[in-house]
Amino acid sequence: MELKRVVVTGIGALTPLGNTKDEYWDSLAKGVSGAAPITRFDTEKFRTKFACEVKGFEPTDFLDRKEARKMDPNTQYGMVTGEEAIKDSGMDLDSVDKSRIGVIWGSGIGGFSTFQDEMINFAKGDGTPRFNPFFVPKMIADITPGLLSIKYGFMGPNFATVSACASSNNAITDAYAYIQLGKANAILTGGSEAGVIESGIGGFNAMKALSERNDSPETASRPYDKDRDGFVLGEGAGAIMLEELEHAKARGAKIYAEVLGSGMSADAYHITQPHPEGTGIELVMRNALEDAGLTADKIDYLNTHGTSTPLGDAGEIKAAQRVFGGNAEKMNISSTKSMTGHLLGAAGAVEFIACLMALEKGIVPPTINHFTDDPEIDPNLNLTFNEAQEREVNIAMSNTFGFGGHNTSIIIGKYTG
Repeated sequence: MELKRVVVTGIGALTPLGNTKDEYWDSLAKGVSGAAPITRFDTEKFRTKFACEVKGFEPTDFLDRKEARKMDPNTQYGMVTGEEAIKDSGMDLDSVDKSRIGVIWGSGIGGFSTFQDEMINFAKGDGTPRFNPFFVPKMIADITPGLLSIKYGFMGPNFATVSACASSNNAITDAYAYIQLGKANAILTGGSEAGVIESGIGGFNAMKALSERNDSPETASRPYDKDRDGFVLGEGAGAIMLEELEHAKARGAKIYAEVLGSGMSADAYHITQPHPEGTGIELVMRNALEDAGLTADKIDYLNTHGTSTPLGDAGEIKAAQRVFGGNAEKMNISSTKSMTGHLLGAAGAVEFIACLMALEKGIVPPTINHFTDDPEIDPNLNLTFNEAQEREVNIAMSNTFGFGGHNTSIIIGKYTG
């Protein structure tokens, strides 16, 4: 069977760095940090008092007030970015076959704040079960693709992927595969997460996963730095319209890039810690290269998972050196989580978009907040520290990994006809 070629024709972003794809990219290229003291709740008793929140977002600017109240912020973020990606794609929804367009969406947790708030309200009561009638649909992770399909009439493949911080990369990978196999002409994909709430910060604090650099939030996310002390929690969403090449060409769509391959693997090791030798990470990158039919020397830019944790950063870099060999010192590597924070299930989508824009603009976004070299990380690597670098990027790889040992890697390249 001859597999279909898959291209990207639309982008939408709502991030701690900007509420559209263009605002997001402008901040990435400038090396802006999205971290600041938390505004959503009183952090006095929390060990971490900062995060990368979405800023200046008012859901009723985009959604009917009554409908917005039926949605968790996680879904609101998805609805807004989905609309941006559809508009950006230039797709005429009155002329396409909507039975051949799907929505596949990733979220690590789903309606986190909805669940928290309903449980708090119940605990404060007299034991009488008084729950919001929209509690369950607001909470479930698959409601976002469901509502997107309802709003736009997309009747193709429709489901959610849940693999912790790899969720939206898994969603993009699944969408890519369904189009390759001819099961859809186009799929709106990506992911969203809204975890900057009391239980999100408190839960990750209990695991000792978050940075506690409260005196300097903007420099707290420092991947590959010797003094990194944990990740910074972020929130937001990224949406991508994937389309079968001939379908896109037939309607004269702008093509941002072509999806060339993807890989998946499991560490099969620990619920939260990466494998000390990075074997699952090495495997997923090799799987992606094999799927794309590429040799390691063809990758110009690697957007790493790079969360700013002591174990994770060093392990991923060592795995990359084994995979890329001599090219590891020639290609650019960076972690955009140094700016956005860690968007959990939405991380893969917003980092996929960073790679798309790097291809289009010829600029590699930086790893900001590098102050002290880590002796465990090879100084000969170009980790794009502190400032963006101009370079022709023809092919990029993006990695995301999740608790439970879930690993995904996606490769995109400039569309060359």
